[in-house]
Amino acid sequence: MSQRTALVTGAGRGIGQAIADALSADGFAVARADLEGGDLTMDVTDSASVAAGVAEVESRLGPVDVLVNNAGWDELRPFLETDEDFWNRVIEINFKGCLRTTRNVLPGMVDRGYGRIVNIASDAGRVGSSGETVYSGAKGAVIAFTKAVAREVATRGVTLNCVCPGPTRTPMLEGMTAGDERGAKLIDALTRAVPMRRLGEPDDVARAVVFLASDDASFITGQTLSVSGGLTMV
Repeated sequence: MSQRTALVTGAGRGIGQAIADALSADGFAVARADLEGGDLTMDVTDSASVAAGVAEVESRLGPVDVLVNNAGWDELRPFLETDEDFWNRVIEINFKGCLRTTRNVLPGMVDRGYGRIVNIASDAGRVGSSGETVYSGAKGAVIAFTKAVAREVATRGVTLNCVCPGPTRTPMLEGMTAGDERGAKLIDALTRAVPMRRLGEPDDVARAVVFLASDDASFITGQTLSVSGGLTMV
């Protein structure tokens, strides 16, 4: 079997970087897409940028066999302190970005009879998260979208699954909680709430993604896997 190609969005740091590293270590040719820090500049909020990025990957590495939709963004804000500009940014990055990349790579996967799409959602999209209301809704949409497309292409050799990180030590989390006492208290509360008594690490999520991207997971589709140290058990 020739080397498979994986495209990871939001791969410049944090969970995306760990996923890209883990896939590379597992033998994939990996395209690391990001606005900063990747080897491929891609803006998931821009359809033309996504199309150009996918075309570049296919020209350089070959058809995309594995897509990991990891690009995401959020800020901690109670819903009543948000506005429509904030809603649009959260939805464009976290949900519509996933739609754009999937729409670009899925036809080729279907034509070739093989593909793995792993969408990084969040436990916030499964159970809700105070201060992350719009993000929770967008990630819930990712989960529902994943299941629906998985049904549509289940006979075509393509699987779609979600990985839902719980509280994970990433630059985004650090940025949302840094610089004030409330942030430190939130991190402490999250750590105590996790039955394993620690926050997740990017590598914890990456290992789950590598499994779902592998042929070992060929009979798994439309599933939502929480990587949360037991924080959510539903």
